[in-house]
Amino acid sequence: MTPKADNPRDQVMQCMELWGGNRDIDTALATQGLDAWVFSRPYRGDQGDAKAGGDIHYLTSCATGRITRMLLADVSGHGETVAEAARSLRRLLGQHANYIDQTRFVSAVDRRFGDLGGAGEGLFATAIVATYFSPTDELTLCSAGHPPALRYSAKDRAWSVISPPRAGDGPSNLPLGVLEGSPYLQSSIVLGEGDLVLLYTDALTEALGADGSQLGIEGVVRLASETDASAPVRIIPDLLGRIRAASGGGGADFDDDVSVMLIRRNALKPKPSIALAIRAGLRIVGNVMGSVARGVRPALPERSVRALGGAFLPSLNRTRG
Repeated sequence: MTPKADNPRDQVMQCMELWGGNRDIDTALATQGLDAWVFSRPYRGDQGDAKAGGDIHYLTSCATGRITRMLLADVSGHGETVAEAARSLRRLLGQHANYIDQTRFVSAVDRRFGDLGGAGEGLFATAIVATYFSPTDELTLCSAGHPPALRYSAKDRAWSVISPPRAGDGPSNLPLGVLEGSPYLQSSIVLGEGDLVLLYTDALTEALGADGSQLGIEGVVRLASETDASAPVRIIPDLLGRIRAASGGGGADFDDDVSVMLIRRNALKPKPSIALAIRAGLRIVGNVMGSVARGVRPALPERSVRALGGAFLPSLNRTRG
């Protein structure tokens, strides 16, 4: 288990770094744009000391530090099945680290889970993917059969659900690996100063209340509203404690893997400049050379104006072409 850290600035991720896995974790870290608090606890059951579970958590940072991508996934399986899924997610996250648009990444993950399922693994997963673009403070989210993210608005001083969009016809946003080619719709918000976003697995929504019924999303929002939003370091342990208390568990652990990620924007944003663009280019070249040596796909940048030009000219970060 990674040592406990409360201050995200004590662990600042570097550009092109990828962090996470499916291990027992309770820590805080930062990227150039976001502070994050991450908690993941595998279901112990009768084993008592499980170190790895079916929940997978990852964060990545791009070559310029402008893009932070986060993922929480709940995989249907155990042992080597989940380990292979974690390795696949890690590879795909690395390959798409320099993409602002997360659409191709989500589609690639869906195809990979379909391949694993078709190989007899019977594998699928619910997941939530979030991408933060620091120049515009835009957070894009995609939920694949996963509980929706929650947002604390500092302006309104209230928690609410970030509702995923709905398709007009046919199924969408299904769990990964269930139906090849199913569309994955996305929602976007702009993070204001003091705003918080909470990503979590279904251990929270499926926890039982005092009346024996599941808390559901509304119950989690209600209990989150009772936490102190001015102290993010305390929100995850406080929320989990309140959920345990609501179930009458008296502090007992959850009956499932549980993972929670809390994020807020910070002031560590990189400033676009020629120097930043050159450093990013060198990092990408180094990644390409290392990838060729290992025989894997490199993390090439997205071919768009803001991806390629925004590193040195701030105004280009707001373009869409």
